Amino acid sequence: MAAKKTVYKVITALVAVVTLVLAVYIVANHQGLNPDYDFGAGAYYYADIPDFEKIIDTEVYEAKLPYIVYVLLFLAWGALMYFLWKRIDRRK
Repeated sequence: MAAKKTVYKVITALVAVVTLVLAVYIVANHQGLNPDYDFGAGAYYYADIPDFEKIIDTEVYEAKLPYIVYVLLFLAWGALMYFLWKRIDRRK
């Protein structure tokens, strides 16, 4: 059982290191940036782009359900994850 935990720790550390290295590489090489929108670090986030709603086709992303349904689904998902996390912590 101890060997299994060690393997999981090594894999987790490896994934974390690879993720950080890739993130630094992407930022250092300016990948994923649109050169027409230079907003510094905020250029990676579409919400910082002025008139973003004119860039995309908003008809494609039209909500089919009332807004409250999405809020309730979000809250239900959060509650489910909270209770699952508590259960996982209790098992240790």
